[in-house]
Amino acid sequence: MLGIIQEQHPDRCRLFMQWKQMDWPVLVDSLNLLGLSVVPLTMLIDEEGIVRSTRARQSDLEAFLARPAPDSVEPGTPAVPSRKAMEAASSQGAEQLVELADWLVRWGSEPDLNAAVEAYRKALESISDDGRVHFRLGVALRKRYDSSLRRTDDFSKAVHHWGRALEIDPNQYIWRRRIQQYGPRLDKPYPFYDWVVTARREVEERGEKPWPLVVEPGGAEFAGRARDFQAAPEAVSEPDPRGRIRRDEGFVEIETIVVPERAAPGKAVRVHVVMRPNLQRKAHWNNEAEDLVFWLDPPPGWQADARRLSLPRPEELVSDEERRIEFELKAPDDFSGTAEVGGYALYYVCEDLDGACLFRRGDVSFVVKSAEKREGGR
Repeated sequence: MLGIIQEQHPDRCRLFMQWKQMDWPVLVDSLNLLGLSVVPLTMLIDEEGIVRSTRARQSDLEAFLARPAPDSVEPGTPAVPSRKAMEAASSQGAEQLVELADWLVRWGSEPDLNAAVEAYRKALESISDDGRVHFRLGVALRKRYDSSLRRTDDFSKAVHHWGRALEIDPNQYIWRRRIQQYGPRLDKPYPFYDWVVTARREVEERGEKPWPLVVEPGGAEFAGRARDFQAAPEAVSEPDPRGRIRRDEGFVEIETIVVPERAAPGKAVRVHVVMRPNLQRKAHWNNEAEDLVFWLDPPPGWQADARRLSLPRPEELVSDEERRIEFELKAPDDFSGTAEVGGYALYYVCEDLDGACLFRRGDVSFVVKSAEKREGGR
């Protein structure tokens, strides 16, 4: 028996397997090479590799297992094409470029993600309405975002291409789930990774070390479904209403990602605000002072589930970790065009270990586009 997961972060599956003490192999299909649109799916494959059923039921499984024992079959070793062969074939057309990009994501090293992204993009120049290529490009972009090769807009571009894939095929369950993983609670079918905390605790209680995760699940991935949008109360005090706190001069880099990329009238989006100390300036957080505070100023007619948010300080006196704030915005019922949203973060940051520690304000501004009409692709 083999399992197959359609998962952006396979190490999370390893933790789940450890937690549930699963002892069978689980394969990874992050790119959805199987072309599945729904899960779960049970496939029956015989000893010679012939697919006997693709939507097996319990009765099919019982009949499959009860059939006469086959003659011994020598297992073969699947051939993995060489990189040289894949690159040579890629000059033949778009499909070969897609195959090259698939190969680079599956078999290449971390630096190969750059080449995979470019191969998918080049393929889309001639097959721009191919949803599977948009989805796979989104997977590669998010993989690069989670690597040391991160580019600040990789996550937002991944969301763009996942959304484009779903526009092309709105019945694709797996593509829809990938966006919902990071999106607003009104669209969530369930919390995606709320089991992680329990899994780690129970694994530790057994005397084992939980499988490490490369990327920790974020707020959206823990959040459960909500039936109604809960707007924040209006009577919330703004931390810097007169704008007197000095603006940051490049100590902290701030990135915003809107999921989904576009908001339909009356619908919600989830906004991820990511803040990173500028390591080129040897900047780091000063954790001896107050917590980081974020203020949101939504445009007229928009509702927010929070206006003022804060992040607790780590125990370390200094740190340079990535910090995230997430909130949700609901568009007016008559929303069209674009809306500009503003806000700011207040934090204590230092330059170098012996440098000055400052209290600074990092302004945030981003645009939410309407889902009514799509502009030219990225």
